[in-house]
Amino acid sequence: MSSPEKVYIYGKHALEEALIAAPHAIKKVFLSPTAHDPELVSLIEKNQISLAELKQGKGGELVGSDATHQGVIAVMDPSSLLQDFDTFIGNLEVTPRTAVAILGEVQDPHNVGAIIRSAAAFGLAAVLIPEHRQAGITGTVVKTSAGMAFRIPLVTIGNVNYAIRALKEKGFWVYGLAMDGAQPLPTEKFDAPAAFVIGNEGEGIREKTLELCDIALSIPMHERTESLNAAVSAGVVFYAWNTKVHT
Repeated sequence: MSSPEKVYIYGKHALEEALIAAPHAIKKVFLSPTAHDPELVSLIEKNQISLAELKQGKGGELVGSDATHQGVIAVMDPSSLLQDFDTFIGNLEVTPRTAVAILGEVQDPHNVGAIIRSAAAFGLAAVLIPEHRQAGITGTVVKTSAGMAFRIPLVTIGNVNYAIRALKEKGFWVYGLAMDGAQPLPTEKFDAPAAFVIGNEGEGIREKTLELCDIALSIPMHERTESLNAAVSAGVVFYAWNTKVHT
């Protein structure tokens, strides 16, 4: 990726998750006088992270006036959370119960965070994130992920199609989540390593990428509803996969 970017994460829970699972990503912490929780301060000091007072009114300047920061704001280097794809795939132990998510230009950070949270909840091995035309790891993503951005491997990929080809060489079966996909979710067996491609909120999966997928997977739903958003679709599919491979 390009030069390291500095972003803010906020809220006690998000910071605790970071300090426990990925303290190297946190560069500085701002706490308001009312947020000096002994356990939180102990974690900050244990990891030798710079601590400063969050002055009244300053929080809104850093993370936005509508952010519920609870008097807890930290400076994070998101690039330190991202693993190199070739290294990741080289070290990955692949079994029929292995699955990864591939974000295909998902641009709403709330969707990215929710997908990361669902991937962690249902046992996926990683979330693969393109470098370009894609929402990166921001404070909103971390907050929406409920701290799971620090718990599940996040892997940077330069090109979605390259990643798909590499995964296929490792034996992965690649599923494109598509509203009009030919394969209904309930009938899929999931008996091989799985890679799930989640496309852009408005345009879906790029045509060339969908052509690379082994299966276009659809979610049956009531006739009054045309589609689900990217994060909800991903969560439904991850749950179905988890249920099938662990029964």
